[in-house]
Order: sequence, then C-alpha cells, then structure tokens
Amino acid sequence: MKTFWRLLRMHRPQAGWLLLGLLLSLLTLLANVVLMATSGWFIAAMGLVGVAGITMNYFTPAAIIRACAIVRTTGRYGERLVTHDATLRILSDLRAWLYEVLEPLSPAGLWREQSSRLLSRFTADIETLDNFYLRILLPMAVALLALLPFSAWLWMEAPRLALVEAALLLAAGLLFPWLLARRGGRAGQQAQLLEERLRSETGDALQGLGELMLYGADGAQAGRIADTGQRMGRAQLEADRWTAAGQALETLCAWLALWLMLVLVAPEVRSGARPPAELAMFVLFALASFETAAPLPLAFQSLGPTLAAARRLFELADRPPPVPEPAEAPPQTADTGYRFEGVSFRYPGSEPVLEEIDLDIPPGSRTAIVGPTGSGKSTLVQLMTRFRLPSEGRLCFGGIDLEAWPGESLRRRLAVVEQQGHLFTGTLRQNLLLARPDASEEALRQACRTTQLSAWIESLPDGLDTEIGEAALRISGGEARRLAVARALLREAPVLILDEPTEGLDPPTARRLIEAILEGLEGRTLVLVTHRLDELALMDQVALLDRGRLLARGDPRRLERESASYRAFLEFRPLGQWSG
Repeated sequence: MKTFWRLLRMHRPQAGWLLLGLLLSLLTLLANVVLMATSGWFIAAMGLVGVAGITMNYFTPAAIIRACAIVRTTGRYGERLVTHDATLRILSDLRAWLYEVLEPLSPAGLWREQSSRLLSRFTADIETLDNFYLRILLPMAVALLALLPFSAWLWMEAPRLALVEAALLLAAGLLFPWLLARRGGRAGQQAQLLEERLRSETGDALQGLGELMLYGADGAQAGRIADTGQRMGRAQLEADRWTAAGQALETLCAWLALWLMLVLVAPEVRSGARPPAELAMFVLFALASFETAAPLPLAFQSLGPTLAAARRLFELADRPPPVPEPAEAPPQTADTGYRFEGVSFRYPGSEPVLEEIDLDIPPGSRTAIVGPTGSGKSTLVQLMTRFRLPSEGRLCFGGIDLEAWPGESLRRRLAVVEQQGHLFTGTLRQNLLLARPDASEEALRQACRTTQLSAWIESLPDGLDTEIGEAALRISGGEARRLAVARALLREAPVLILDEPTEGLDPPTARRLIEAILEGLEGRTLVLVTHRLDELALMDQVALLDRGRLLARGDPRRLERESASYRAFLEFRPLGQWSG
C-alpha cells in the first residue's frame, strides 16, 4: 500500500484533469444505466397502454431518454478525451521526474547498471504506469461511487433487491477479481520480468552483433532470446487466462442478477403490488449496472505489475546521490586551474585506482596525461568533472575544493570530450548546436575547420544538414570523434578536457587536429588524455600514470632527459621496474 499511495501522490499535479475524467466517466455510466432502465420501463408501459387503449404522458420519459442518450454519447467522448490527455500528461511528468532522478546518480551511481535495464525503466516501466489511472484508479473509483446511488435507489424500492444487487456487484467487481488476481498476478509479474530480460538480451545482441558473429556465438544468443520469448509468451498466456476467467465470472454474475430480479419482482407484479412495466425496468437496470464491474478484473490483474514497475522506479529514486551537491552558493572565481593534493580513489569493493596523486594544472596551461591502458587516466577525468569525488586527499578547481562546487556550476566551465562520447540521432548541425544553440553559421564552420572536417562536410550533398543515423552509424569513427571535438570547441568554456580526441585518425590528420586546437586555445586550459607520443612535445607539461600512481610530471623535454619511467614509456617498455 505504501507504493500505491506514493504513486498516487505523484499524480497530484494533474489532479484537476484526473477528477474531471472521473466525473465524466461516472456521469456517462449513470446516464447509461438510467437510459437502459427508463427505456425498458417506457417500452413496456407503451405496449401495455396500447393494449388497454388508454393514454399516458410519454413526453417526460422520452425527454429523459433523449437527455441520457446525449449525455452518454458526449460524456463518453469527453471522458476518453480527458482521461487520455491526463494520462499523457502524467507520463510526461513521470519521464521528466525519472530523468531528474537519474541525473544526480550518473555515472557514479549507475555504473553497475546495464544500459538496457535503464532503458527499460525509461520505456517499459514508465509506460506500465499509464495503467494506474486508466485501468486501475479510474474504474475502481467509478465502481465505488456508482455502487452507492444504485444500492440507495434499490433500497428505497425494496431492500432485498438492494442486497441482491450489492452482493453480486461486490462479488463480480471485488471478490472474484481479487481472488483471481492473486493467482494470475504472479504470472503477470513473471511475464513483465521476462519481457525486461528479453529486452536486455536483444539489446546486448544488437550492440555486440559483430563480436557474436566473429566468435560464432550468434546462434547461441539467438537461442537464448527465443527461449526467453517463449517463456514470456507462456507467462502472458497464463495471466490472460486468469483475466478472462474474471471477465467470465463477471458476466455470469450479471446474468444471475438479471434472473434474480425477474424472480423477485415477478410475484409482486402478479399480485398487483407493482405495475407490470417495472419488471422490465428492474431487469434492465440490473444488467446495465454491471458495466461498473466490467473493467475490474483487468484492473486487479494490472495492479500487481504496475506496482512492481513503480517499486523498481522508486528503488532508483531512493538511492542517495554518490556525489552530494553542496548547499552553499557556487564559488565565484576566474581561476581555471586544477590542483591534486594526495588524491586517491577506489571503487567500492576494489583496489585503489588512483593513489596519492599530486599534480598542478595551471590556468591556461597545456597538460597531457599519458600512461598504459588501465592506469587511471579516465578515472582522473571523472574526478576533474566531479562525476566522482576523491576517496582521500583534496582536489581543487580555481583554488576551491571540488566538494564546494555544485556539479552544474563546475561543468558550465568545462568542455569535455569523453573517450566514449555520444552523438545523437539527427544531423551534423543539430549535434553541434547542442553545445551552443545560438551559434552562428560561421562559428559552426570555424569549429569544423579546426577539427579538419570542412572538406568532408563540403563533399556531402546536404552539408551540415546530413543525417548521421542512430549512434552515428552513417559516419566513420574518426569523423564522429572530430565532430565531438568540434562540439566541445563551440562551448567556448575556459577549460577543455579531451580524452583520446585523435583515436581512429591517421597520424597526419591527428597532428593537424591537435595543432589547430592548440592554435585556437586563446588562454583556455587544455587537458589532453592521449596515447599518441608525437603530441607530447606540443604540451607545457606531461603527467605519466601507471597503475594509479603518478610516476613523472613536468616539461616533456626535461622528462625525456631526467625520467627513466618516461623514457621507458616512450620506448614502449614496462614501467613497473622504473622510477624517477
């Protein structure tokens, strides 16, 4: 119930739309029941007076029938319009809420999560929650509210009719759906879990299709996907069977109510206690009133999977941010330098990735960070961008401890190209404008010239408006890297951090790219993570990492003369046996 009430509170911003949809749905239901009951009475009464040759006032019941028909038709249209609009508004709010939840958790709080699982939260779990209002909350509330006037009117007519009707409505709308949902709910949740697993396995297969085919494992992966799909189909079929059983029992109760009304009212008509036309009225009233119970088997069946999806989302929402934001206002400083003072970092449950790093990166300097794969270079970049905080020691930006910097305020001063930089589906222009939406055409072309993309872009029929495809599959890896660098240059941030910007480029192009970037720095601080040795001579200082330790730092020419570790790195020799 805690999850139910928490989910209900999240719908509060759209409370007006939800209540309007509830009112229209209830009004439509009442109009339909009154229409059926009045029509039955009116047709029977007109037939009887015709046989008897007497007159009656048919204007009033005819007006009631027309009014109910109009209310039912317009109310149904309005109810569909309002409830679906409210649901779409709620889903939009939920997606924005989930993004706000994930943003402070990323990347440090989500590094163990598979991307397919997070995608499932954003898509399947959020879409599952659209059941909460349309399939669960609305029909349950309407059924509860409608039961009161139905029972009250029958009680005034004859208490035993009210008891029979209320008992069968409760059985059809509450007892049977609840019992069947307990059995079918497990199958529904199992189907939902298998659907998430199928989505994960399919996503993994698509992302690693080349490797799977290379090692001949594509058939085995296809078999796993097929097996999961079959199991999911069986679970869904099992859940659907229980839902169908609930709907069948609801129909049985409706017809049982009809026959019981006939049995209870017919003797009163025969004895003259009731007019004959009322027999048709009560019978059709009993049948029409079960429209309130018709959606409830599906509502109870949907309740379990919906709450399970909500619990998974709330589990993410309740995670504490791994990098807490400071309560104070952002620092005000023009300094753009970094200082590492005895900085160490370790991932939970692992050995240290960085140990006792002491490093100064002065404002306006050009610093290269080098070292073998796995030496901690990318972790160092994550610390500099405040995606993680040091486990020990002190890291300062602008002379102020990084813990005092709000993440957004710090990253506004940084332009970063990560090793696995992401390009979005769209055009070259759209990807560039993410960095600076108001950038002029000349600024876009200047960034492309700096990153050696101009000739290639001019050769394209659509130029900057060329579509790059999903995951930038329509362009090469080198073109994608340079496009990411051009986007970073457009930010005009005072600090530029490039993690392997020349990966996938031939040496001459890589050299021209770095030279063009250095030429356009204009006092900006550059931190370059690279494996290319010919770029190091262009730097003010080089920091050499190995196994999380800083082996050497300083001017590259001086290091080549004085540091054995640096010379070993340049000569592609093992570093562990060297020091100094």
